[in-house]
Amino acid sequence: MSETTFSRLELDDRGIAWLTLERPEVHNAFDDSLIAELNAHLERLRDAAHHGEIRAVVLGSEGKSFSAGADLGWMKRMVEYDFEGNLADSRKLAALMHGLDTLPCPTLCRVQGAAFGGAVGLAACCDIVVASEKAKFCLSEVKIGLSPAVISPYVQRALGERQMRRYALSAEVMDATTALALGLVHRLAPHDELDAAVEAMLDILLAGSPQAQRATKALLAEVAQEPDSKATREHTCRVISELRVSAEGQEGLASFFEKRRPAWTNDSDNRVADNGVAENNAAEPRS
Repeated sequence: MSETTFSRLELDDRGIAWLTLERPEVHNAFDDSLIAELNAHLERLRDAAHHGEIRAVVLGSEGKSFSAGADLGWMKRMVEYDFEGNLADSRKLAALMHGLDTLPCPTLCRVQGAAFGGAVGLAACCDIVVASEKAKFCLSEVKIGLSPAVISPYVQRALGERQMRRYALSAEVMDATTALALGLVHRLAPHDELDAAVEAMLDILLAGSPQAQRATKALLAEVAQEPDSKATREHTCRVISELRVSAEGQEGLASFFEKRRPAWTNDSDNRVADNGVAENNAAEPRS
């Protein structure tokens, strides 16, 4: 995977894709060029995830800040756009958020510093957010006469409607502890231990079945739309039935009963699996 002007996409030997913003000189602010790059990266990642070529994606950035949101030069150009020009521009940002949110594989956001404006949307679109204790978040748009419109579906889902109203209307800065309490962040780490915390979470994700993770992510998106409809209930039954008879489902069950690690962990010494499940029948998973 290649290096581009404002971002970097790399794939390691575990199947982890590292998508990194590389504009530290402007605090990783994004403009139309960076958005176009990220959309192109996400298309490649989507295809690779569908084919099982990647296990997870880590979104991060270089430098002190995660991202300052919209680039000032880009914002100055937008002032000259008419409505149609602004609409076309906004649709590209919307495609970025939707593309990140709907990647088939697990996504993890590494936040080492400030995440302002649209950067809060990037974090909210990821499945898991691991942040430094120095991180801070702000929906700053109303302070310059704008709205967190495009990112609002994803941030509101993370914060809940009540907290979203407060922080979108006040543009208050959330420190890392507050972001954790509100559900925007899942795990905090001391600043110099952030990478270790990211790796620990990746180890947890890599223990899961790739197929089951893809199926679960897609399932949860559907369940969120209609939590208790007849169609949703039938769909949940079909998903678990398909997984039970699949090759990975059969391997997962076999490895559990045989007290070994499943094949997808690439563990060659066949040690007893640490599934986080007690070994008595009462604790066996029954889906």
